[in-house]
Amino acid sequence: MSDEIPLFEIPWDETDISNAVDSISRGAYWANGPYIDAFERGLEEYLGVEHAVTVNSGTTALVAALKAYGIGEGDEVIVPSFTFIATANAVRLVGATPVFADIDRRTYGLDPEHVETQVTDDTAALLPIHPFGAACDVDPLADIAAELEVPLIEDAAEAFGGDYRGRTLGTIGDAGVFSFCQNKVLPTGEGGAVVTDDDAVARRLEQFRSHGRSSSDYFDSASSGEYTALGTNIRMSDLVASIGCSQLERVETHISNRRAVAAQLSEQLRALEGVEPHTAGGYGRHVYQLYTVTLEPEIDRKSIIDALDRRGIASKVYWDPGVHLTEAYREEYGYEAGTLPITEEITSRVLSLPMHPDLESHEIDRIVEGVAAGLE
Repeated sequence: MSDEIPLFEIPWDETDISNAVDSISRGAYWANGPYIDAFERGLEEYLGVEHAVTVNSGTTALVAALKAYGIGEGDEVIVPSFTFIATANAVRLVGATPVFADIDRRTYGLDPEHVETQVTDDTAALLPIHPFGAACDVDPLADIAAELEVPLIEDAAEAFGGDYRGRTLGTIGDAGVFSFCQNKVLPTGEGGAVVTDDDAVARRLEQFRSHGRSSSDYFDSASSGEYTALGTNIRMSDLVASIGCSQLERVETHISNRRAVAAQLSEQLRALEGVEPHTAGGYGRHVYQLYTVTLEPEIDRKSIIDALDRRGIASKVYWDPGVHLTEAYREEYGYEAGTLPITEEITSRVLSLPMHPDLESHEIDRIVEGVAAGLE
């Protein structure tokens, strides 16, 4: 057995396999089968929402959510730059313009005060993320959105099962978006969902994911169907949903185990000078989709990465540079260094370490020893 420690491992068991075999061996309804309905119902029950609409990725879920609110050309959407690039890309993919706001030092989520300075007459939505599995300060953002009469769409791709002051992340705004990519808290390989309590929004989401069809019985009907809106094909397959169902049954156990791993890591890492684990900022439950530390400015991050690598331990920087300084945005929109000072400072200091529910104590010890070696 390899003694390397990867950045993540997918927690699977025989239920995942039996569900997948059941879906495949049915010999039909691979595209629109019963596991889709079961997974969506399970998500609705777990999250306490009226509607969960599954799609084939977290990115297409973002696009679908924006489309469902009619956001497009001429609109601006306020987003963080401290995020995976999909958050901003989705805005561009619907023809709107992403407007970047800085983050606050406590949560690494959007800073409500800076968001207010970025509002214009063209602001059509706020799209905050919940970084690493913990909440941003979402109540003030919801207040801003309500005052502007624009939707608050939570990018909760990294935060399935997290909460904010007792409320489940992804359910606080007008809509929430989740990713089920392989490294997420609820993994299916690829996949995503948009959740909302708004019946009309849910209907538009369902149409958009299936070519704009007005009904969902296409595979059961002799009719060609009615097409009443512009749409595309971003449906989740039954096979993917079958794994989603089995993973959802165990997600609370996985979250509990992630939090236990994080507690062990944090206890040991806080003993190292200049290494600060990311926290939930006192707002609620951190689910640790990523386990991230922030290093003091004088610490050489590359030395720690190299020390871990020599020991067969993976690490990764999320996200340096911020989206606004990537080539795709710097050249397109003319952003320069210094535009978002807190984002730019934090991106230069963060480092994500291995995290998954089955990380063992001796592996945690090795990770901490590797970080300590990089500090020497």
